[in-house]
Amino acid sequence: MSERLKNLNLSKKIDKESYFQKLEVLQYEMLNAQQFLLKNKIGLILVFEGMDAAGKGGAIKRITERIDPRGYIVHPISAPQPHELRYNYMHRFWRKLPQHGQIGIFDRSWYGRVLVERVEGFATKKEWSRAYEEINNFEKMLTDGNYIIVKYWLHVSKEEQLQRFLDRENDPYKAWKLTDEDWRNREKWERYEVAAEEMFDKTDKDNAAWILVPGNNKKYARIHVLEETLRQIEYHLEERGLKLTDALGNEPDGEVMIEEKEKQKKRKKKKNKKTK
Repeated sequence: MSERLKNLNLSKKIDKESYFQKLEVLQYEMLNAQQFLLKNKIGLILVFEGMDAAGKGGAIKRITERIDPRGYIVHPISAPQPHELRYNYMHRFWRKLPQHGQIGIFDRSWYGRVLVERVEGFATKKEWSRAYEEINNFEKMLTDGNYIIVKYWLHVSKEEQLQRFLDRENDPYKAWKLTDEDWRNREKWERYEVAAEEMFDKTDKDNAAWILVPGNNKKYARIHVLEETLRQIEYHLEERGLKLTDALGNEPDGEVMIEEKEKQKKRKKKKNKKTK
């Protein structure tokens, strides 16, 4: 079994000034990518997994901050409802898939079968063992059917997680995020790492690769996720014989998009002055 988590460099970071400069550029490029995918009727599925408090929600927020809200939906996944247990475990995810041209973001996903359900004993060994092949077939069917899948595992050290738990506990506006279940899961850290490593080994495929993100520095993780999302979109478009371009058919450039936006603001301001 691999040791990807053990070998992940969690010390990577980015300074505040560089973060905000890159963030704006990448968010404009993400907006352009969204418009390109819509035009070409290609669906994008982003999967976020990782330890509790690893920064999944923060990364998702930065991806969606500037894109058109009509073109994406975020699915926070928790335990299945009683009526959902009457179906195959994949059923509830089928119903949440985005339309072609739309973006579907899963804050936890069908990988719960081989993670939490495995560790907590909610699935038998036979059930979670066969789930790897079921998931691979599911994802292959989607990518063959005009979807792009990008899967992220955001990872933090056990020490960093503890600090974030304590920060949440002491912040009245964030305390709701921390549950007894989070503390219980923390006690099974090593078991979750073993489950994650086997998951990477058995479901990391070229059509739906796992991308491990060092998460101790939140800003670095958010930039890395944005950069990698754009990189993966471009890669999978090229596999389909398509080249990612802006609305004018040029190579996407977030800085140019920002400059054009500023020019539009100035023209609008100048026009408003004349009409007064």
